[in-house]
Amino acid sequence: RQALIITLCLMLTSTPSWAITLEGKVVKVADGDTITIMDDSGNKHRIRLGGIDAPEKDQPYGKESTQSLLELTSGKTVVIEYEKRDRYKRIIGKVLVDPPGEMFCMALDCVKKIDAGLEQIKKGLAWHYKKYQGEQSVEDRRTYGEAEVDAREKLLGLWKSDEPMAPWDWRRSIREKFKP
Repeated sequence: RQALIITLCLMLTSTPSWAITLEGKVVKVADGDTITIMDDSGNKHRIRLGGIDAPEKDQPYGKESTQSLLELTSGKTVVIEYEKRDRYKRIIGKVLVDPPGEMFCMALDCVKKIDAGLEQIKKGLAWHYKKYQGEQSVEDRRTYGEAEVDAREKLLGLWKSDEPMAPWDWRRSIREKFKP
């Protein structure tokens, strides 16, 4: 029985092997954590970058976050690894993109794709969305968390602010303003 429990825990915390993969060209960047891609069949898919939450457009650093994701992904073919959709029917996934610029690599372990969400965190333009970290692999959870700590320590992007407001708090404050 104990072996079964351990096996189940390992399955739930490791990278899922049943993730769906989708490939397409980025045709729109809505904000710092949402893109639209078009697949080879011409179908459009809205993608919410999993594991991060970026400032809203009208929030401090919202425009910078959007611009960063635009520069990283716009017009590029990306690979999306996902398992679920959110309540708005957006795919929640890991967005993998070719690194900026030309890349010539002969090393066997050279990175061919980069994680767009992780790049946003590294630049200080998104939070690691810990509320949903249970949906991430153990490795991604660790990497995203460490990247946020590093960006905070280096005072990158939104971490330059004395008291940056997390997007989930920003959205809640907006909703409360408009409550009847």
